[in-house]
Amino acid sequence: MAIDYFAINARAINLLLSVKKHVPLIDAKLKSLVELRVSQINGCAYCVDLHSNEARNAGVLQQSLDCLPVWKECALFSDREIAALSWAESVTNISTETEIEKHLKILLEHFSNSEAVDLTLIVSLMNCMNRMAISFGDKPAVRSVV
Repeated sequence: MAIDYFAINARAINLLLSVKKHVPLIDAKLKSLVELRVSQINGCAYCVDLHSNEARNAGVLQQSLDCLPVWKECALFSDREIAALSWAESVTNISTETEIEKHLKILLEHFSNSEAVDLTLIVSLMNCMNRMAISFGDKPAVRSVV
């Protein structure tokens, strides 16, 4: 069963999504990688589909998208991307994270305080939207283009 949560409370959903307009310090490529990784962790098919497409449109290589679930095992990502992905995983798994300060320290080696806040807003919003999409049955539409 699916519930069209956007139709039911479009104002609130639009207000949540408006956060994206206020995180200008994170470029589209990194933002899409982080959103995709968070969605993979949370198991949100709708958001994985959406952010995979956004990542491709932002110029992320297909090989990087293919290897994103195993980003720690390959050399396809920059130090900055690694720091952001590590932080995104830590924040997403906050209830079991035991080394948040360590991850924050690494993050701040590659990002300013303002960038760290913007990145954390992106991660937090993605976690929220994953929970909405999963809870109310959002599924990706089948695309006709291969």
